[in-house]
Amino acid sequence: MIDFEQIKRKVYRNILEQLPSYLTYHNLAHTEYVMDKAIFLARIEDVSEKELFLLRLAALFHDTGFIENPKNHEEIGCGIARNYLSEDLSESDLSKICGMIMATKIPQSPTNQLERIIADADLEYLGTSEFEKQGNALFEELKHFNPSFSEQAWNELQLTFLEKHHYHTDYCKKFREPKKQDNIDSVKEKLNLV
Repeated sequence: MIDFEQIKRKVYRNILEQLPSYLTYHNLAHTEYVMDKAIFLARIEDVSEKELFLLRLAALFHDTGFIENPKNHEEIGCGIARNYLSEDLSESDLSKICGMIMATKIPQSPTNQLERIIADADLEYLGTSEFEKQGNALFEELKHFNPSFSEQAWNELQLTFLEKHHYHTDYCKKFREPKKQDNIDSVKEKLNLV
C-alpha cells in the first residue's frame, strides 16, 4: 500500500506549492480544506478505511489540474493522479479516484457515496460563515482571468450558482443548507433584491 503522507508531500512540492499566486481560491489552502471536510464527512458517513484512503487521494488531486489549465482541470487532475498512482493502485481504484475528482466538476453530478462526499467537501463552505471570505478569494481569482469582471456581475453569478447548488450528503443537507440560505439572502441584499 502506498504511503499517503509521502504522496502528499510529493504533490505539495511538485504541484500545489507551485500554483501561481493569482490562484487565490484554487490553491493549497483550498486543497487542505477539502481534504479536512472530506475526512470529516467520511467519518459521519462511516466509510471503510480503504474508501477513506481513496477519498483522501481524490481530494489531494482534485484541483492539481490547475497547474496546467483552469479549464477542464478535473480531467487534467485525473491524468496527474493516474501518473502519480498507477504503479501502486489497481485500475479499479484509479477509476474510483477519477470518478471522485470528476464529481467536483460544476455542475456536480456524483453517482455514489464517495463522490457525494467529495462534492460536498469541495463546496461545503457555501453553507458556512466562511462563505464571504472564500467567495472573495474566488472573485479575486476570476478577476485575474477577466479584469473587467465587476462586483455586480460576481454577485449575480454567485446568486445563480447558489440557487442551483444542492448538497448531496445528509449532514450537509441538515447542517449546511440553512446557513447557505442565509448566504443567499445576503447576496440578494447586495443586489437589492430583498
